[in-house]
Amino acid sequence: MPGQRKLGRATDQRKAMLKGLVTSLLQNGKIETTEARAKEVKSIAEKLITIAVKEADNFTSKQVKVSAAKLDSEGRKILKDVTSKNGRKYKVVEREEKTDMVTVDNPSRLQARRQAINWLYRVKDAEGNNLNIADKLFNEIAPKYKDKNGGYTRIYKLGARRGDAAEVVRLELL
Repeated sequence: MPGQRKLGRATDQRKAMLKGLVTSLLQNGKIETTEARAKEVKSIAEKLITIAVKEADNFTSKQVKVSAAKLDSEGRKILKDVTSKNGRKYKVVEREEKTDMVTVDNPSRLQARRQAINWLYRVKDAEGNNLNIADKLFNEIAPKYKDKNGGYTRIYKLGARRGDAAEVVRLELL
Protein backbone atom coordinates (compact mmCIF):
# COMPACT_ATOMS: atom_id res chain seq x y z
CA MET A 1 0.00 0.00 0.00
CA PRO A 2 1.53 3.35 -1.03
CA GLY A 3 2.20 6.15 1.45
CA GLN A 4 0.29 8.65 -0.67
CA ARG A 5 -2.39 8.58 -3.32
CA LYS A 6 -1.01 8.67 -6.85
CA LEU A 7 -3.65 11.15 -8.09
CA GLY A 8 -2.98 10.11 -11.70
CA ARG A 9 0.26 12.08 -11.88
CA ALA A 10 3.97 11.44 -12.13
CA THR A 11 5.85 11.88 -8.85
CA ASP A 12 7.33 15.30 -9.62
CA GLN A 13 4.00 16.66 -10.87
CA ARG A 14 2.14 15.23 -7.87
CA LYS A 15 4.59 16.73 -5.35
CA ALA A 16 4.48 20.11 -7.09
CA MET A 17 0.68 20.11 -7.05
CA LEU A 18 0.53 19.11 -3.37
CA LYS A 19 3.14 21.74 -2.42
CA GLY A 20 1.08 24.40 -4.15
CA LEU A 21 -2.12 23.30 -2.43
CA VAL A 22 -0.48 23.10 1.02
CA THR A 23 1.05 26.54 0.55
CA SER A 24 -2.30 28.01 -0.50
CA LEU A 25 -4.07 26.39 2.44
CA LEU A 26 -1.63 27.80 4.99
CA GLN A 27 -1.54 31.20 3.26
CA ASN A 28 -5.29 31.71 2.81
CA GLY A 29 -6.80 29.39 5.41
CA LYS A 30 -8.96 27.54 2.87
CA ILE A 31 -8.88 26.02 -0.61
CA GLU A 32 -11.37 24.39 -2.99
CA THR A 33 -10.23 21.25 -4.76
CA THR A 34 -11.27 17.66 -5.47
CA GLU A 35 -11.88 15.26 -2.62
CA ALA A 36 -8.87 13.01 -3.25
CA ARG A 37 -6.48 15.97 -3.43
CA ALA A 38 -8.02 17.51 -0.32
CA LYS A 39 -7.48 14.32 1.66
CA GLU A 40 -3.79 14.28 0.70
CA VAL A 41 -3.34 17.98 1.47
CA LYS A 42 -5.13 17.54 4.78
CA SER A 43 -2.71 14.78 5.77
CA ILE A 44 0.35 16.87 4.91
CA ALA A 45 -0.97 20.08 6.47
CA GLU A 46 -1.93 18.37 9.72
CA LYS A 47 1.56 16.86 10.01
CA LEU A 48 3.17 20.26 9.42
CA ILE A 49 0.93 21.96 11.98
CA THR A 50 1.63 19.19 14.51
CA ILE A 51 5.38 19.68 14.05
CA ALA A 52 4.97 23.45 14.46
CA VAL A 53 2.81 23.07 17.59
CA LYS A 54 5.40 20.81 19.24
CA GLU A 55 8.14 23.38 18.58
CA ALA A 56 6.02 26.50 19.25
CA ASP A 57 7.99 27.74 22.29
CA ASN A 58 11.37 26.25 21.46
CA PHE A 59 13.36 29.43 20.75
CA THR A 60 15.51 31.99 22.55
CA SER A 61 15.86 35.75 22.18
CA LYS A 62 19.09 37.65 21.97
CA GLN A 63 20.26 41.16 21.19
CA VAL A 64 22.00 41.66 17.86
CA LYS A 65 23.73 44.74 16.47
CA VAL A 66 22.26 45.77 13.14
CA SER A 67 23.93 48.22 10.77
CA ALA A 68 21.61 50.18 8.48
CA ALA A 69 22.12 53.04 6.03
CA LYS A 70 21.02 56.49 7.22
CA LEU A 71 18.23 57.91 5.07
CA ASP A 72 17.25 61.52 4.41
CA SER A 73 13.68 62.86 4.47
CA GLU A 74 13.06 61.63 0.92
CA GLY A 75 14.25 58.07 1.66
CA ARG A 76 17.61 58.35 -0.12
CA LYS A 77 20.86 57.16 1.43
CA ILE A 78 23.10 59.84 2.95
CA LEU A 79 26.60 59.89 1.44
CA LYS A 80 29.76 61.32 2.98
CA ASP A 81 33.11 62.14 1.36
CA VAL A 82 36.09 60.06 2.44
CA THR A 83 39.75 60.28 1.49
CA SER A 84 41.78 57.11 1.05
CA LYS A 85 45.40 56.57 2.16
CA ASN A 86 46.73 57.43 -1.29
CA GLY A 87 44.74 60.70 -1.44
CA ARG A 88 41.80 59.66 -3.63
CA LYS A 89 38.35 60.94 -2.68
CA TYR A 90 35.22 58.82 -2.87
CA LYS A 91 31.73 58.65 -1.36
CA VAL A 92 30.59 56.21 1.30
CA VAL A 93 27.09 55.57 2.65
CA GLU A 94 26.69 56.74 6.25
CA ARG A 95 25.59 53.93 8.52
CA GLU A 96 24.04 53.75 11.96
CA GLU A 97 24.15 50.82 14.37
CA LYS A 98 21.13 49.70 16.35
CA THR A 99 20.52 46.80 18.71
CA ASP A 100 17.46 44.65 18.07
CA MET A 101 15.96 41.68 19.89
CA VAL A 102 15.94 38.68 17.55
CA THR A 103 14.44 35.25 18.09
CA VAL A 104 16.84 32.38 17.48
CA ASP A 105 15.49 28.88 16.84
CA ASN A 106 16.82 26.00 18.89
CA PRO A 107 18.14 23.06 16.80
CA SER A 108 14.97 20.96 16.96
CA ARG A 109 12.79 23.92 15.96
CA LEU A 110 15.18 24.72 13.12
CA GLN A 111 14.84 21.13 11.87
CA ALA A 112 11.04 21.39 12.11
CA ARG A 113 11.14 24.65 10.15
CA ARG A 114 13.25 22.96 7.44
CA GLN A 115 10.75 20.09 7.23
CA ALA A 116 7.94 22.60 6.77
CA ILE A 117 9.86 24.58 4.14
CA ASN A 118 10.28 21.31 2.21
CA TRP A 119 6.48 21.32 1.67
CA LEU A 120 6.03 25.06 1.05
CA TYR A 121 6.64 27.35 -1.90
CA ARG A 122 7.85 30.94 -1.71
CA VAL A 123 4.94 33.27 -2.41
CA LYS A 124 4.44 36.99 -2.91
CA ASP A 125 1.55 39.21 -1.83
CA ALA A 126 -0.35 41.64 -4.08
CA GLU A 127 2.35 44.32 -3.75
CA GLY A 128 5.12 41.89 -4.75
CA ASN A 129 6.59 41.48 -1.26
CA ASN A 130 7.81 38.03 -0.27
CA LEU A 131 5.65 36.23 2.29
CA ASN A 132 7.27 33.67 4.57
CA ILE A 133 4.64 30.96 5.03
CA ALA A 134 6.93 29.02 7.39
CA ASP A 135 7.03 32.04 9.72
CA LYS A 136 3.25 32.27 9.52
CA LEU A 137 3.00 28.57 10.36
CA PHE A 138 5.25 28.82 13.41
CA ASN A 139 4.24 32.30 14.68
CA GLU A 140 0.51 32.53 13.92
CA ILE A 141 -1.01 29.12 13.15
CA ALA A 142 0.82 26.93 15.71
CA PRO A 143 0.03 29.09 18.78
CA LYS A 144 -3.64 29.04 17.78
CA TYR A 145 -3.72 25.21 17.98
CA LYS A 146 -1.42 24.83 20.99
CA ASP A 147 -4.10 23.26 23.24
CA LYS A 148 -5.51 21.02 20.52
CA ASN A 149 -4.42 17.47 19.71
CA GLY A 150 -4.97 17.09 15.97
CA GLY A 151 -8.01 17.86 13.87
CA TYR A 152 -6.73 21.22 12.62
CA THR A 153 -8.58 21.08 9.29
CA ARG A 154 -12.11 20.39 8.11
CA ILE A 155 -13.49 19.22 4.75
CA TYR A 156 -16.87 20.45 3.46
CA LYS A 157 -18.37 18.70 0.44
CA LEU A 158 -19.64 21.18 -2.16
CA GLY A 159 -20.99 18.79 -4.79
CA ALA A 160 -20.04 17.54 -8.22
CA ARG A 161 -18.05 19.75 -10.58
CA ARG A 162 -19.71 20.51 -13.88
CA GLY A 163 -17.83 18.96 -16.77
CA ASP A 164 -16.21 15.92 -15.22
CA ALA A 165 -18.49 15.37 -12.20
CA ALA A 166 -15.53 15.27 -9.80
CA GLU A 167 -16.49 15.72 -6.15
CA VAL A 168 -15.42 19.24 -5.14
CA VAL A 169 -14.72 20.05 -1.48
CA ARG A 170 -13.56 23.01 0.59
CA LEU A 171 -10.63 22.30 2.89
CA GLU A 172 -10.14 24.89 5.62
CA LEU A 173 -8.22 25.44 8.81
CA LEU A 174 -10.39 25.48 11.93
